[in-house]
Amino acid sequence: MIDLTEDNLKEIVENNEMVMVQYGATWCGNCRITKPKFKRLASENENVQFVYVDAEKLPNSRELAEVKNLPTFAGFKNGALVSQASGNKVELITNILDEVTNN
Repeated sequence: MIDLTEDNLKEIVENNEMVMVQYGATWCGNCRITKPKFKRLASENENVQFVYVDAEKLPNSRELAEVKNLPTFAGFKNGALVSQASGNKVELITNILDEVTNN
């Protein structure tokens, strides 16, 4: 899993077939709760690039999805947004992951 430190998510999405993104923020409690679950899914799905994006510090990366609430999860395949959802339920993440890996 990559903790994005530069505002370059677009490059990662373009250079990897399948990408899962968690948009979060340091002040967001639900983001901190879901990050370990997101990290666990990353270790179980090595064919997918998992990325954590601080939505407040990296505005260009935030623009790749419609981020209205945090955490927001987004799945990309072949450079295109496939699915996204907001919330802290692990089912949201796995549903998006299924859409990314099965399409």
